[in-house]
Amino acid sequence: MPFVESLGIELHGYGDGQAELRVDLDDAHLNAWDVAHGGVVMTMLDVAMAIAARSATGHGGGVATIEMKTTFMRPAEHQLRAVAKVLHRTSTLAFCEGSMFDDQGQLCANATGTFKYLRGLPARGRVAVQAPAAAADSTDTTPEETPR
Repeated sequence: MPFVESLGIELHGYGDGQAELRVDLDDAHLNAWDVAHGGVVMTMLDVAMAIAARSATGHGGGVATIEMKTTFMRPAEHQLRAVAKVLHRTSTLAFCEGSMFDDQGQLCANATGTFKYLRGLPARGRVAVQAPAAAADSTDTTPEETPR
């Protein structure tokens, strides 16, 4: 996804309903207090949960975020790590949880989200790219290979 790429977010692994993303914060990621902007934190959690949802089934389409709730617990600084997992899924929905940690391992934010499995994107005749195959260790996969 171009937006995710522009933020410098890297996929560090996914499979079996789990995902991990990381980013090294720079000035473009910061708010007026010189900590991670909430939009960066929420984007990472959203994308991590979406990748986890797609990896749970090997689903060939995309997912759409139906709802998401984020709780910010402490300022997020330096290198951030978002981990996500599927808590429950049906044939059409995935219920996920994501957590954001700083480079000291401190929990900075937590989110829950509901994702709808889609076969394709109706706008402009686009069709979603194949979902990542479930794998125990897919560290060679790049974010652009796993569109949400």
